[in-house]
Amino acid sequence: MPATSLSAEIASTAARLAVEEGLEWGPAKRRALRVLGLPARTPLPDNTLVEAAVREHLALFCADTQPRELRALRRLALAWMERLAEFRPHLGGAVWHGTATRLSDIYLQLFCDDPKSAEIALINHNVEYEPRTVPGLHGAPVEALSISSLAPELGEAIGVHLLIYDLDDLRGALRPDAQGRTPRGDIAAVRQLLAAA
Repeated sequence: MPATSLSAEIASTAARLAVEEGLEWGPAKRRALRVLGLPARTPLPDNTLVEAAVREHLALFCADTQPRELRALRRLALAWMERLAEFRPHLGGAVWHGTATRLSDIYLQLFCDDPKSAEIALINHNVEYEPRTVPGLHGAPVEALSISSLAPELGEAIGVHLLIYDLDDLRGALRPDAQGRTPRGDIAAVRQLLAAA
């Protein structure tokens, strides 16, 4: 099979796993290799190809439900952003880019003067969270505080992950991605997305 069609097949399978099981794209691509019976060293498609496949899958199989689910996730993200406004929250990932479904988690990047201040704020408001380390900007490990939050419009709990960065990281975080898009948005940008929908 030519490399381009193999990449497309991996991307298509990864897209299905991302949409139907809520997997992030990295794990979805690796699992797609197993599903397709390919060696672990098989080159993976880039995220641009996977995103195109996800959008195609959503248009074909989820056109009647995904826009409402995305709106509900963006509203929940905005509620948390407003609660955490002092930490300059920015929404990223599938909820920002418009490819999220009810199985998707919400990823908020917080840019703090003091990295412990966001954690202290959660403790002061009796918010239960689980600390962990996840890949952050440019793949470097970053501390994350993971919360389970009820999305009223969906009637279920959604994972909300607060990735903690230094305030100095904010400038680099807003550089356009490979497609020239803003990779994340602040409170005003999320309000604008909701108003446009």
